[in-house]
Amino acid sequence: MKRLFFILFRGVHMNQKFPYMVHGFLMIITPKCIYRRKRKQLLKRYASLHGKEQEYIDSRVNYYCKIPDKIVLSDILEQLPNGKAPYKLRNLREHSFFNKHSNSVYFFDTYEYTRYFPLDLKWLHIAGDVFYKLPAPAVTKSRLIPTEDEFSNEIIINQDKVRHFCFIHDPISWEEKKARVLFRGACHGKPRRELFLRTFINHPLFDIKDTARDSSNPPEWRQKKELTLYDHLEYRYIMALEGNDVASNLKWVMSSNSIAVMPRPTCETWFMEGKLIPNYHYIEIREDYADLIERIEYYEAHPEEAKQIVQHAHEWCSQFHRQDREDMISVLVLQKYFKASGQL
Repeated sequence: MKRLFFILFRGVHMNQKFPYMVHGFLMIITPKCIYRRKRKQLLKRYASLHGKEQEYIDSRVNYYCKIPDKIVLSDILEQLPNGKAPYKLRNLREHSFFNKHSNSVYFFDTYEYTRYFPLDLKWLHIAGDVFYKLPAPAVTKSRLIPTEDEFSNEIIINQDKVRHFCFIHDPISWEEKKARVLFRGACHGKPRRELFLRTFINHPLFDIKDTARDSSNPPEWRQKKELTLYDHLEYRYIMALEGNDVASNLKWVMSSNSIAVMPRPTCETWFMEGKLIPNYHYIEIREDYADLIERIEYYEAHPEEAKQIVQHAHEWCSQFHRQDREDMISVLVLQKYFKASGQL
């Protein structure tokens, strides 16, 4: 009954796509002129904020949009590393759900904020996993983590959030969880995950399986039963391993009472993975996993330190819970992009 209650009423499940799609279609049928007026109201509200709140918003806007004051927009005329065809600059009028280049999830997540702007503005948007440097400024979901003072052509907007941006209410305390390490994820073609499975597949401290249905994998890699999100929460340590770009489970793991375990991230999204502090927000391990067992044994021997990491992770996640502030930051990121390109 406890499991059923938390799954049905306390959000211990992944985001539901049906209400997300309904919300998306409601956005489409709402007249755009309403949102143009709302942008002016939003900018006035931003200008009236007190110092610390405005400083916080500015810091996030400048983090997501790390471009110079003036940029030149251009087409990307070469094949990108993810195998996709060259991208062309488009204006917002062409940003249509019925455009054959639009994925519905990426369309809704960007349209939610592009609808605030004039339709003749031009932009370059690249959907999907971006784990490489771009030759021209573009709006993306993810990017390689830049250094603190480095400019980045990848302007981050919160995209594919129905899958990635999931936060939960964990009903299982740290003490009640199993003192084991859990991993479930697709490993085919992802060397870091394959190395992890080869190293620990038969170790008693680990419960790890490959969720990809790949017949070339050894039989012991394949999961016999799919775990629910609630099943994951029964474990104290959950691996958050990068695939193409970021670890898609990192957000909900850090909002739970379990601890994310991972090497230092190389890619980031709206969650600002590049600003996470090792052994403060998550347990950091070496890229070859050589110290993984030693790190788990340390925190098992120091449970108070482990529970502090859980608390710090919750504090990090809490900053993304105010939807009005997230909307403001998103609009200001695009505002900076259009302004730097000389269009506003």
